[in-house]
Amino acid sequence: MKIKEEIQNQNLNIPYSENVSVLKETVSFSGKCAANRLAIQPMEGCDGTAEGAFSELTHRRYERFAKSGAGLLWAEATAIVKEGRANPRQIMLTEETLDNFKREVEFIRETAVRETGVNPVLIMQATHSGRYSKPNGVPAPIIAYNKPIFEKDKPIDSSRIASDDYLKSLEEKYGKAAHLAEKAGFDGVDIKCCHGYLMNELMSTFERKGAYGGSFENRTRLFFNAIEQAKSNTSKDFIVTSRMNAYDGFPYPYGFGVSQDGGTEPDLTETLEVVKILKEKYGFSLLDITIGNPYVNPHVNRPFNHGPYVSPEAPLVGVERMMKCVKAVQMANPDMAIIGSGFSYMGKEGENVAAGAVEEGVCKIAGFGRQAFAYPDFAKDILNGGMDEKKCCIACGKCSELMRAGTVAGCVIRDSEMYMPYYKQYVMKK
Repeated sequence: MKIKEEIQNQNLNIPYSENVSVLKETVSFSGKCAANRLAIQPMEGCDGTAEGAFSELTHRRYERFAKSGAGLLWAEATAIVKEGRANPRQIMLTEETLDNFKREVEFIRETAVRETGVNPVLIMQATHSGRYSKPNGVPAPIIAYNKPIFEKDKPIDSSRIASDDYLKSLEEKYGKAAHLAEKAGFDGVDIKCCHGYLMNELMSTFERKGAYGGSFENRTRLFFNAIEQAKSNTSKDFIVTSRMNAYDGFPYPYGFGVSQDGGTEPDLTETLEVVKILKEKYGFSLLDITIGNPYVNPHVNRPFNHGPYVSPEAPLVGVERMMKCVKAVQMANPDMAIIGSGFSYMGKEGENVAAGAVEEGVCKIAGFGRQAFAYPDFAKDILNGGMDEKKCCIACGKCSELMRAGTVAGCVIRDSEMYMPYYKQYVMKK
């Protein structure tokens, strides 16, 4: 059954359009103009060098992305400190790796223009992995607070809770990351605040004491201060933005974007307040919206056909929730370019849902994540006649399995010559 029929049969409010030409339109934000309304979302390959530079495999991935034709390329999670790396191969921009990053950014632009005629807007995602930090390959979490619903019968020692002084010290680290990103040639930096990593976890520190917990002001303190540092360490033309969780999917007091009265239904009151501040105080005109936590409730932000557990809902119910959250932000901020997420699950028809989303005001740019792993030239095909179903992501979750197994990540199905050997060695043998 086709996605369009499933949407109708399940009576879901998911946009859909047969005319994808709207995705060919340019879109302007922050003094930049993206050549089309398609974006590659940040997809981490876990394949950098020990120092944090691009390896041959990282270079290969971005060469494929550069040939995509997407108007916006949002580069993967880039650690701001060594202890905040998600794995020993997470890329990390430092003075020592700066020249490597410069060469790669130049290569991406040259390749993109030569192959597609598109010079993509390039954003670097600055991150601290928080409770998911594994800088030496074994868990070394740095948490904002203990979460029993995550930790269950294996609570993380309270000594791993980041102190106020430590959190304060990160502000200048984000500023330094932004400064280096501009020197490397990126158009902007993302102060990453999503998917359960440290910055996102701080948004739900309702019961934490001190300067980073309790009140809305305290819970957003590091986020806004990091943004101020990023802006003060870069030029006025450099974009400072964020990939931000509108909704975590966990009940109060363990989730952001939910009601304090109980349950897990989205309540975007605080989300919209954050976005209002980003726009009015910090001049944001570009924002990438997502939801959920890929480690704990992946069905929320990455609906799957095959996954680590039986999903409690039909995958398209999760797509509908994503669309509702993104639309709420876009409708409240019509002058901003909001990037929508969640299109990859629909395979070939993701282009139709993306076009419908733009037409109906859900978002102004459609972001594709897993699809870019499986089908890096998806944008070029959308812009020139349509996607090939045989090249699409099948939402099998194997790319995530590779990451969780501690090895490099990529599409085991569509890029099998490269990634199937890793899957056999690190996943199947276990």
